[in-house]
Amino acid sequence: MTNPIDVGVLGATGMVGQQFVQKLSRHPWFRLVWLGASERSAGKKYQEATAWRLPGPMPDEVAGRMVEECTPAGAPKLVFSGLDAAVAGEVERSFAESGRVIVSNARNYRMDSLVPLLVPEINADHLSLLPEQRQAKSWSGAIVTNPNCSTVVLALGLAPLLEFGLKSVIVTTAQAVSGAGYPGVASLDIIGNIIPEVPGEEHKMETETQKIFGQLRNGKIEPHDMALSAATTRVPVINGHTEMVSVEFTTCPAEADVRAAFDKFRGRPQYGRLPSAPARPVVYLEDALRPQPRLDADRDGGMAVSVGRLRPCSVLDYKFVVLGHNTIRGAAGAAILNAEMMHTDGLLGD
Repeated sequence: MTNPIDVGVLGATGMVGQQFVQKLSRHPWFRLVWLGASERSAGKKYQEATAWRLPGPMPDEVAGRMVEECTPAGAPKLVFSGLDAAVAGEVERSFAESGRVIVSNARNYRMDSLVPLLVPEINADHLSLLPEQRQAKSWSGAIVTNPNCSTVVLALGLAPLLEFGLKSVIVTTAQAVSGAGYPGVASLDIIGNIIPEVPGEEHKMETETQKIFGQLRNGKIEPHDMALSAATTRVPVINGHTEMVSVEFTTCPAEADVRAAFDKFRGRPQYGRLPSAPARPVVYLEDALRPQPRLDADRDGGMAVSVGRLRPCSVLDYKFVVLGHNTIRGAAGAAILNAEMMHTDGLLGD
C-alpha cells in the first residue's frame, strides 16, 4: 500500500490498548497517529501515562505521543476501541455519529442487530449491514465489533465443521488470567486453583456464536439454530484459552472427513493474503498431548487457533480441544484483521 491509513486507539493505555499499539506500530497498511484514554491520562505523553505490560519495549514512535481525551475531535476516521464496557457504549456512539469507523473489542454493540459481529473467515458478508446501520442510526460513521475472546476460539474451531450441519454444541473453557485484564485475578484466588465461573461469559459464548454463524436475510441476521451450552472457568494460565468441545451434527460424518475439514479450512482473509491473517486459521495437531497454552497459544503470531484430540463422543458425535490466544486472536489482533477486511471491501472510504 502506497499511502498508509491513519488510525487511532481508544483505551490506549489498557492491556488491550497496548496490544493495539504494539501491533499497529509495525503494520504495513495502518499508521498509528492518535491515542485516546481517560481524563487521568489525557495530556500526558504515552510513556508517562502507560504502565507497559507487554513483552518487548514500548514502540519508540508512540512513546512521546500525547494522549488525548476520548472525544472525536482530532481523531482519524478509523479508530480501534479497547475501552472497558463501562464507558465504551457512549464513547463509541459519539465517534460513529461524528463520522468515525469504530472497530471495537468491547461487548456493548455486539448483539445489536445492525452491527456486524465479525470473524472474517466465517461471516465477512455481514459487513453488508453497514449501510443500513448508518441509515437506521443516523450515523455518518459505523461500528463493527469482534466477539468475546472465548467465542472467537470456539467459532474458529467450529467453522470447518459447518458443512456437516451443526446441531448441538457443548463447550467447557479453561480461560487464561490475562482475559481479566490487569491486574486481573487475585493471586490467592487463582494460584493452585480453578475458579468455576467467568461472570457473563457463558451467555456471551452461546448467543455470540449463534449470531456469527447466522445468515443474512432481508437486511437482518437470523441466528444459527444450533443448541449451544457453555461452561466457563478461569485457570492459572497467563495467555491462551483452552476449550473442550463436543458437537452433534445433523448427519454424522466419518471421523476422517471431520479431520480433513480442519486441514482444508480457509477463509477470505487467507485467500486475500491480508497482513494479519494466519496462513492456516485452524491448525490440527496430531500429538495427543496438544494443544497446550504454553506451546501453542502464540502460533502464527497468536492469530491461528490449534485443534487436537478429535475422537468420537459417547453423548454427541465427536469431541475435540481447541486453543487460541485470548488477547491477540481474541482481542486486538481480531479487530485489526477485521479492519483489513473492511479496507479490502472498500468500506473505510478515502
